[in-house]
Amino acid sequence: MALENIVYNDLIGKDYKVFIGKTKKGEINFIAPKNNKFKYIQVCFDLSYERTRTREFSAFDDIDDNKYIIILTKKDYFTDDVKQINMFDFLMNDEF
Repeated sequence: MALENIVYNDLIGKDYKVFIGKTKKGEINFIAPKNNKFKYIQVCFDLSYERTRTREFSAFDDIDDNKYIIILTKKDYFTDDVKQINMFDFLMNDEF
């Protein structure tokens, strides 16, 4: 929950509107529109467990683009259509 609060506050500070979303497969932590573009964001402490990866990535199944997982660890679990961003890199990235 604390990581989600940090991401939420940072998105607001970067002038995004922020919403929570739901799909048939689960919850999307944040839907963040800005300049008529939407970003779909999951926030997760660690993706090292298969069950966690399945839960987090499956929430994106009905979404076509701009999918991100923000994670505290550095290990890379990205897929072809989901970008993974380390939490600290996200916070330091003014271009997100």
